[in-house]
Amino acid sequence: EAQLVESGGGLVQAGGSLRLSCAASGFTFDDHVIGWFRQAPGAYREGVSCISSDGTTWYAQSVQDRFTISSDNAKNTVYLQINSLKFEDTAVYYCAAVPYPRCRGGLGYDYWGQGTQVFVSS
Repeated sequence: EAQLVESGGGLVQAGGSLRLSCAASGFTFDDHVIGWFRQAPGAYREGVSCISSDGTTWYAQSVQDRFTISSDNAKNTVYLQINSLKFEDTAVYYCAAVPYPRCRGGLGYDYWGQGTQVFVSS
């Protein structure tokens, strides 16, 4: 059974940094694109980044200068480094997976984690 477990969220002051983790199991990690999404209160869920096993990455324009996605294929884990946190980064962050050869924006995803909450205090 495919499973994605996010961790690393919490309360942080504006300007600080966080590293979110997404641990994957139950599917062939190298065959899947892993994406990160976020949903702020009262807002739609938005895609922020993805990565594929060939190293291709994608970022939403709104975050590309502050977010960095990386992958440890030996651990089946994807990370999202968030720097210079802003109040508007407050959201539940989800990771998701889809069997697809290369990361790009606009993909639909098959498997989802439960999310990790990020609160940014201003």
